[in-house]
Amino acid sequence: MLDRYLHKQAKQDVKRKLSACFILSDTDHTVKGYYTLSNAGISRSLIPEEIKNRLPLSYESLPVTLLGRLAVSELFKGQGLGSLLLIDALKRSYIVSNTIGSMAVVVDPIDEHARTFYARFQFIELPGSGKMFLPMKTIEQLFI
Repeated sequence: MLDRYLHKQAKQDVKRKLSACFILSDTDHTVKGYYTLSNAGISRSLIPEEIKNRLPLSYESLPVTLLGRLAVSELFKGQGLGSLLLIDALKRSYIVSNTIGSMAVVVDPIDEHARTFYARFQFIELPGSGKMFLPMKTIEQLFI
């Protein structure tokens, strides 16, 4: 599914400004992995109470950055490239959050393996939604 997206859909999504796609490749242009980022909003009701209580009540939909897809080629699995791509996505998201409001990065893990991967990076599950998020305050600590 992730290969199909890169080969058939990514260029159209970028052209329509639906997402930005970032590709990790080697010198001969072999794609090792990629990820996509876009703006999104999540319902205030999904946010854990301890975070929600610090946010203004006027926001029913909270601005976030969606890490829509993250994939590593089967040829390059087990080399830490998924972590490298995620760190790059978090850094880009943090930098942009200083210009355009975004209180977190949100992911929608494709399976349990992906859920475990994101949990290792302190992503928090959003109960009942299947989504996970990492507050921008946590991301900021990685890059300051």
